[in-house]
Amino acid sequence: MMDRKLQYFARSTISTQVLLALALMTGQAHAQSRDASADSVPESSTALDAEAIKQRVVISGSNVANRAPVLVSLKATQPQSIITATFIEQAVTPLDDFNAVARIAPSIGAGVSPNGPGLAETKVTLRGFQDGEYNMTYDGIPFGDTNNPTHHSTSYFPARIIGGMVIERGPGNASNLGQATFGGSINLFSKELSQDRHFTPYATVGSWNTRMFGGQVDSGVLDNFGNARLMFNASHLSSDGYLSYSGVKEDNFQFKFEVPLTAAAKLTVFSTYNKIHSFIPDKSGATLSQVARFGKNYSLNNDPTSQNYFGYNYNDKRTDFDYARLDARLGGGWVLENTLYTYAYDNNTFSGQDASGATANGTKAGVSGNKNVPGYNKLNSYRVNGDIVKLSNHLEAGVLRTGVWLENAHSDRHLYDIDFTLGLPNPKEATTPKSVSYDQQSSWKQYQPFIEFEWAAAPSLTVTPGLKYVHFKRALNAGVNQGTRIPTDAEQTYTSTLPFLSANYSFTPEWSAYAQTARGFLVPDLSMFYVNNPSRSKPQPQTSTNYQLGAVHQSSNLSLDGDIYYIDFNNKIASTGMGNDLVYYNQGGVVYKGIEGAATYYVGSGFSLHANGSLNSAKSKETGLSIAKVPQSTTALGLLYKANGLFGSLIAKRNGSQYAKDGQPAAYKLGAYITTDLSLGYRWKTPGSMVKAIKLQGGINNLLNKQDATSISVNSKGAAFDQYTFIPERSATVSLSADF
Repeated sequence: MMDRKLQYFARSTISTQVLLALALMTGQAHAQSRDASADSVPESSTALDAEAIKQRVVISGSNVANRAPVLVSLKATQPQSIITATFIEQAVTPLDDFNAVARIAPSIGAGVSPNGPGLAETKVTLRGFQDGEYNMTYDGIPFGDTNNPTHHSTSYFPARIIGGMVIERGPGNASNLGQATFGGSINLFSKELSQDRHFTPYATVGSWNTRMFGGQVDSGVLDNFGNARLMFNASHLSSDGYLSYSGVKEDNFQFKFEVPLTAAAKLTVFSTYNKIHSFIPDKSGATLSQVARFGKNYSLNNDPTSQNYFGYNYNDKRTDFDYARLDARLGGGWVLENTLYTYAYDNNTFSGQDASGATANGTKAGVSGNKNVPGYNKLNSYRVNGDIVKLSNHLEAGVLRTGVWLENAHSDRHLYDIDFTLGLPNPKEATTPKSVSYDQQSSWKQYQPFIEFEWAAAPSLTVTPGLKYVHFKRALNAGVNQGTRIPTDAEQTYTSTLPFLSANYSFTPEWSAYAQTARGFLVPDLSMFYVNNPSRSKPQPQTSTNYQLGAVHQSSNLSLDGDIYYIDFNNKIASTGMGNDLVYYNQGGVVYKGIEGAATYYVGSGFSLHANGSLNSAKSKETGLSIAKVPQSTTALGLLYKANGLFGSLIAKRNGSQYAKDGQPAAYKLGAYITTDLSLGYRWKTPGSMVKAIKLQGGINNLLNKQDATSISVNSKGAAFDQYTFIPERSATVSLSADF
């Protein structure tokens, strides 16, 4: 095990070192080329370039543009929510994860950590689409797990290193990339590099013995190195957590480097490494019986004879995410963006067999009738490599964009059964190898070419047709396959052609409207191979056809937007048969529809009011009943202040009622729940001294101390073993940073 971890760390370190070396060599090579200027580098052709979005949103003289929690571009072609770095820094707890940032937007549900802000993984829904049914990207690069495109909110990118977010509620244009354009995209961006030199140490302390310390170095413009700029950020977090015996330790390192190569080209290198050690059961939550005995914060205990003993339930996660991006202006008006990237995830988990108590103690490793503690070791380790090539040209008739996304992935997954009492393998299975539930390797190779044309049909009208082709080949090589426990070699190729059409019309400089029809898709999970005969399971990718209309208003004191949507989801994957006869196939679908809106009004004297909300419906075509885990509505209300160095926000987010189980059983209906968060801070500027600025900030999460249930994990062994999660009790943080 240790050898494998060392190998993983070595290869992730090597990939980072290669990128850093490339950056440093480039900077040295161009140190003598002083005529290169960052200002001469063309705007990135990335559809969701952070700087381009900022330019499109901010209105000259606008009071509301840099105060609104969410904004929409006047050039939008689908419903979106732009969340700025200002909001993240001033209203989101520095401990938190990227899902906590996304929660402010309309149609975003869930995302509340049961262990306290940033101290346990969370999931968010997007219009009712679950994690794995929408994309996530960082600086335009899609990322996610390799068995299905799900995400881990505490890994890779804590909120404190995010420089902005754009949530797209729809497949977007043909140039929007990812394996799950099906439900939309949550797009994260790194922080912009500073023009000035800074050293910024920072610290946060909070409830449950929570501590976070870190520092950031910004080089500013390096005149002797070709006008390059770089940033390095490092932080360490530790906490006991709200849940019992659920401590967390996290280290995060981030590096970003930019250098002009010529007057028409720029190189950007980015790297981040994240390491987490946390105590948490693999399947978290508490039964109602456990809640009655121990409270809503029950998770683990200190009893070595229990499957919930903290010494048996922990994980070690290591992730890295690295890219090198070349932006260049070519001849003939062409602009190139080429991004080479790699990212990796390594999760080594140890867990008791069943945190719900449905499985009694006893193993086959000891004498007959023993009460030894059963458990397992689970590994999920993968590396993904890719290249994104985009070309654009501003023609007289409009903007032509084309390119291709190439990617491959390699994964190693296993689950080994353990007798924790004896510290030995537990031979619980009937056939050899008896202590191995599964041991498998998998891979994929995919490519997605695309083309679109943003046609300037009239001075105030743009129409953007586009086309994308998806080719995705997945393979499995399992010595012990998951679910069947037999050796399995299988591969499957999925293809789809996706058309897109959107339009944007500007009525005035302050009003615009948009319309979109587009096809989304979702590649089938690796679990399609968890059958005795994979050749009989050949479901096609699940597809969605989206129809959307919306309008946007932006003026000095008011930001306003609204939209309606209708999504026809087809090719829903279902299964039939049992055991040797289990197969997967396409059947039926779901209709998603709803209305969304957001508004921010600048009252004056530094005060702003914000409101957003949605009404969401997702019903089965076959039964007409609501799909599980889909909030029927979302609402956010906020009061914000920003003036004379003082800033603050009071924001309440309501997650509407939902069913935890398909079929709408009354016993599994979760009521609406509300979280209310308060943030208040002050920034002192001290010109002329060694300290340039000092920022003091305090925050209270769950101000009203409501601890409603946020989810129910249904147990096949009966309702008595269903596991519930709750909003953690009220907590507080205080943060201090200084800018030297």
